[in-house]
Amino acid sequence: MDTLIAQLQRRFCDFTISLYHQGFLDDQFTELKKLQDECSPDFVAEVVTLFFEDCEKLISNMARALDQTGNVDFKLVGSSVHQLKGSSSSVGAKRVKGLCVTLKECCDSQNYEGCVRCLQQVDIEYKTLKAKLQDLFNLEQQIVQAGGRIPQVDI
Repeated sequence: MDTLIAQLQRRFCDFTISLYHQGFLDDQFTELKKLQDECSPDFVAEVVTLFFEDCEKLISNMARALDQTGNVDFKLVGSSVHQLKGSSSSVGAKRVKGLCVTLKECCDSQNYEGCVRCLQQVDIEYKTLKAKLQDLFNLEQQIVQAGGRIPQVDI
């Protein structure tokens, strides 16, 4: 059993490090993890779940606004992307945040094609991050279920 726990912990560490090195996460995610303790062991998963729910709504709102060909409300899109950028920043979603900056620039210049293209990229990155973090949380659960402790990962 100790071997299994050690293997899971190693996978967890390697996977976590890869998320940072590939630019999916930044230091804000590390800060968020520091707020999690034994009294609230699911804190990060809960915050991230709320973030992803927020992402879905905001992306959907922006897609609807951009679907109004010839009558796009760039102010609405800009407001939504500003919210998404803030949420992304608060959970350490580095790639999503970076794409939001580009999308906001497209909104500010009323570049319709740029907005559509960037929104598609935001949607892809959000879905990719969601899948990767779900894998990370699943690894955490496996470690705990096997009787182990979640290792501290130094980035």
